This record gives sequence, C-alpha cells and structure tokens, in this order.
Amino acid sequence: MTEPPTHCPEDEMADTEHEGELTVDELAARVGMTVRNVRAYASRGLLDPPRLEGRTGYYQQAHVNQLTLVRTLLDRGYTLQAVEKALQDKPAATADYALDLIGVLDSPLAREQEPETMSRSALIALTGIPRGTDLVDRMVDAGLAAVVDDDTLEVYRPDVVRAGVSAIAMGLSPETVLELLPALSTPLRAAADDLVARVRHDIWQPFAQRGMPEDEWTSVVTSIANLLPVAAQAVVAVFRDELAHSIDEALGEELAALAEQAPGS
Repeated sequence: MTEPPTHCPEDEMADTEHEGELTVDELAARVGMTVRNVRAYASRGLLDPPRLEGRTGYYQQAHVNQLTLVRTLLDRGYTLQAVEKALQDKPAATADYALDLIGVLDSPLAREQEPETMSRSALIALTGIPRGTDLVDRMVDAGLAAVVDDDTLEVYRPDVVRAGVSAIAMGLSPETVLELLPALSTPLRAAADDLVARVRHDIWQPFAQRGMPEDEWTSVVTSIANLLPVAAQAVVAVFRDELAHSIDEALGEELAALAEQAPGS
C-alpha cells in the first residue's frame, strides 16, 4: 500500500517565504513600468537581484518599493542620474523608509492646495466686487490664478483667495488685500527656509553622515512629519500675539486722537 506523500515543515516555510513573489513581467505591471525599464534600472544598481529558480527570477515587495521610489522621484522631476547617485547600492529597506518620507510630503497637511477651475463670473461673484474692475487680472498678476480661456480661470491657491474674500467682506479694499499677500508670504517664506535649513543641519545631515542607519529612519521620518504641524502652531501663536500687540497699540493711538479732538481738550 502506497503511503500518501508527506509535506514537511521545511516545505511549508519555503511556501510562506515565497508567497506573493512576482516574475519580472508581473513586477513591471505592478509598478507601471515596461520590462525593459525594470531591467535597465536593475543594470544601474537601482534594483536588488531577484531570487532565482533556474533561469526565472522572482521578486518581492522590497523590489516593488525600490522601483516605486525610482518612479516617484522621476515623476517629481529628478533626473535619472540624480536618482542613481542617491539610491545606488543602498539597502532595499531604504526604499521603504524613503517612501514613508515622501508619503509625509504628500499628506494633505503638507501638500500644496489643488488648483480649482472657475469661471471669471464665478470668481467675481465670490469676491463680491463689481464687474468692470481689474481685480481678476491683478490676481493673475499676483500668481493666484491663471487664464485658461476667455471665461475660465485656474485658481492656484483657493484657500488664500477665500481668506482674501473674507477680508474684503470685513471692509478692506481689494487693493489692500492683494498688497497684503506679499507682506505675509515674503517673511513667512524666509522663516520657512530658515527652519528647513536648521532641520537639515541638526537632524538630516548627521543622520546621512552616519550612513542612514535603519534603526534611526523611523525617528527621522517622525521628526519631519511633525515639522509642519509644530511650525504651523508656532507661527499662528506668534502671529496671534503680535497681531494683538499691534491692535492694542493702534487702539491706544486712536483713543488718544479722539481725546485730543474732544471739546475742551
């Protein structure tokens, strides 16, 4: 009597270990590349060798992450030469953490506002200004919008535009609101550049000089993820205090002026 074949534990472990592996065609399809590009990136040292069975290579999630990172960096405008220099000979785990970092930059909190397409008449109605003014053209000149065609605009910073609309509703003139934009954005950009430079100096560059140890990646990504909310909280707090101080000073000056104008003063 023939005994049924046995399935040893070693076979089960091997099956689990190789579960979800991909051929080169499947890998290319998964990351949205051609097989030719996958092989080209592998030849440049941007993709770790696959596990071989005979002449067939099998790829794992780490390979998917490596190619996803390459594609993401290229899509962001980096040259292949720059990507190659940054990633060549780096351990596969680097791709995982780098994708986490890019995910932080692409989060709704960090991402720039998505442009909104709007008709010229809708934008005029939103701002509440009478037709015939040049405010829309001035918004285009200020980089807040771009002309798509005769009746359509693309509003680049809709949240800023809506804040400006609220300021106009308070009683500020449209001209004043437009002039306030560079008054706010210029010093804030300088502060942002300074903060990022300090984070690079104090956190990123020492980490890079240590060879980007794998056990430190999580801490670095977390620090960068916390940068925007912490900085935004600080900016709001400082601006609120400075604004209250300015309002207090202005109110005192106006009360003093009224006192001087009062009869008998």
